[in-house]
Formats: sequence, structure tokens, C-alpha cells
Amino acid sequence: MRRRPTRELLDTDSGSPSEVAASLKDLRWFNRWFGGLSTVQRLFETAANGAPNLSVLEVAAGDGFIPRTLQRRFPHLDITLLDRVPSHLPAKNATRAVAADALALPFPDSSFDIVSSSLFVHHLQPEQVVLFARESLRVCRVAMLIHDLVRHPLHLAFAYAGLPLYRSRITRNDAPASVRQAYTVAEMRSLLEKAGAALVNINQQYFFRMGAIAWKEHRS
Repeated sequence: MRRRPTRELLDTDSGSPSEVAASLKDLRWFNRWFGGLSTVQRLFETAANGAPNLSVLEVAAGDGFIPRTLQRRFPHLDITLLDRVPSHLPAKNATRAVAADALALPFPDSSFDIVSSSLFVHHLQPEQVVLFARESLRVCRVAMLIHDLVRHPLHLAFAYAGLPLYRSRITRNDAPASVRQAYTVAEMRSLLEKAGAALVNINQQYFFRMGAIAWKEHRS
């Protein structure tokens, strides 16, 4: 199954406020029940390696649902949310929020322990994935974490099978589109190695989820 870049409506705010809100509820549902939160938790457990505190930049964070939920398991995360569109970020929240381009992160070198993203990288073309990874490795001190989908024909079939369950027409468009333009584990490994990661660990998790760690330095 070849990768096929496909327009996603949520990326372009192509919907009414109620449609966007319903689609975000769908995303939360996917992450709760189809491996998103568990995949991110495993990534953070591995990257933290017992460290009591971690500073985290969450890229393409939206309203910050995943990192905020993760704080229940890791209460000492110091989280900064970043998103391209200011309206995607929470209007009232104690967490720091920045509107900026993920491909040109507005931070000095080694500003955070971890740079993390969820369901974002499949939106990028291969050369953009490499650029994003280079920026993330520049800004982090420890590692870049990626939670994303795995492209597979069976996954696409499940995305279509779920159409009657989705709350929003945005999700009905975006769910199959996301699978079509997702990367395989082998493709993601190659792109992260090209970006200069010292070591890349990738595992396929429950229900076609990918958990990738691009380490800034070699690990023993």
C-alpha cells in the first residue's frame, strides 16, 4: 500500500465550530480506546528512565488533551504546548502555550528534555519529517518522541468500518486520509536516522499505533 498524501479537513479548519469540536471528541475517543494514550505512556516511561522531572515541548498539541492526561501518570511533567494555529490551543490553561511553526521551533538549543508529538508526523511530507526531527533534536536534551499511525490496508479497512460511529463529517474524511498518508515503521526509522538521531527505537503498538524514540545521544 503506497503512501498517498491526502487533505485533512481538521488541518485547514474546514468546518463549523461544532463540527470541529465533535471531531476533537472523536480523536479523544480514538486515543483512549485504540492505543494512543498507552503508546504515549510507554514512550515517556522509556525516555524518562526514572527521572523525577521532565520538561516537555508538545508539538501540534491542539488543546493538549494527551499531555494533560499523561500528567496523571507523570505529575512532574513541565509541559509547554505548541501549535501552528492559536485557536487550537486552550484559551484558559495553566500550561504554557505557544503559536509557532513546528518546522522552525522558536527555542534555543537544548531548551527541553523531551520534544513530543502525537498524530502529527503523518501530515508531513518526508523531507518535512526530516526537518521537523532535526529541529526537535536541536531543541531537546534527551529525545524526540513520536506517536503516530501505521499505514496498512487492514488499518484503512477499519477506518472505513468506523464511519457510522464518528460524530463529525470531518472525522469521516480525516480518519481514512490519516491512514493513507501515515508512514510504515521502516520508513519512519529511515527518516529519523537521516535527521541525525544517534539511535532510533520504534515499536508498533496496539491497533496500528507507532511509538518512536529518536535519541539525541547514544544510550548504553
